[in-house]
Amino acid sequence: MKLSIERAALLRCLNHVQSAVEKRNTIPILANVLMRAEKGSLSLSTTDMDLEINESVAAQVGTPGATTAPAHTLHDIVRKLPEDSTVDLMLNSDGTQMTVKAGRSQFKLSCLPVEDFPALGAGELPTNFAIPAADLRALVDRTRFAMSTEETRYYLNGIYLHESESNGVPVLRAVATDGHRLARFDMPLPDGASGMPGVIIPRKAVAELRKLTEEAADAIKISLSKNKVRFAFDHIVLTSKLIEGTFPDYQRVIPQNNNKIIEVDPKTFTSAIDRVSTISDGKSRAVKITLQGKTMTISANSPEAGSAVEELEINGDTELEIGFNARYLLDITTQIDGEGCRLSLADPASPTIIQDNGDLSALYVLMPLRV
Repeated sequence: MKLSIERAALLRCLNHVQSAVEKRNTIPILANVLMRAEKGSLSLSTTDMDLEINESVAAQVGTPGATTAPAHTLHDIVRKLPEDSTVDLMLNSDGTQMTVKAGRSQFKLSCLPVEDFPALGAGELPTNFAIPAADLRALVDRTRFAMSTEETRYYLNGIYLHESESNGVPVLRAVATDGHRLARFDMPLPDGASGMPGVIIPRKAVAELRKLTEEAADAIKISLSKNKVRFAFDHIVLTSKLIEGTFPDYQRVIPQNNNKIIEVDPKTFTSAIDRVSTISDGKSRAVKITLQGKTMTISANSPEAGSAVEELEINGDTELEIGFNARYLLDITTQIDGEGCRLSLADPASPTIIQDNGDLSALYVLMPLRV
């Protein structure tokens, strides 16, 4: 294997793929990046056995070939090379060492056999559809903050993606919950998604997908089976195993009879919660919301820090006192871009529904706190 490649292109590619590599590996090959040089391109692949990232980049290939080299070390070398340099990569005759050369700098890296590198991408993925990159980013952003981090409830450590119905219209629905809050997002069901299995996409795959699609402009091709999902866009392919388990019946926790409805400006509401919660203490960062006619009072008390109170004008006419975890509430209100934030409440012990008044595609449920 022998090739030349622009340092900026190689670094961008390594930035993308190296995040799949765990810092500490008991299996040496998993610390390596698989490199395949073919006519006009270099493809890089990394995996942790649950997630695989593959990306292709243009290169001047003199001699085709393949090898595996330490991913983080190679990334650090390329990162520290001069900005406009060209990087030459050359594998020795017995395939045990790769030379990295740029200008007067030269490095030799130990390589492991290509045959030892595990292939996660194999297998059939019968369901195939595509969604615009902007829609996928919205789907992830509106739900991922509610994913659980508890390892004991592993089936909540991801986003549940499935086919559903909203007002008689088929939708692609994403749901995440950690037992304290729930986020649900609907979008029109894409062509090809009908009959898809309900799948739970793991937290790490969700995080990597969001990073990789940050600048994607085209449609994202999604392929899935009952135990694997693949996202393909630009020159990148992300493949992940799915969480095996049954996602709970989330419909049961969405209240149907919350008849105390108020509306508040989301930016004003978010800023007020943020300010008042500065005083609250403990993990819960509890704030109390008191509704009285057209006025909402947000308050917090701390034996050490003191107290804080702020009043807001609202649309609605109801009386209620209810407490919330300020951080959970902020996670939701920052997702609301429209002019009105609608809260549907019942009583101090029942879950509250929060929605963007101008965009009902997303729905959030938040459990109250005792304050």
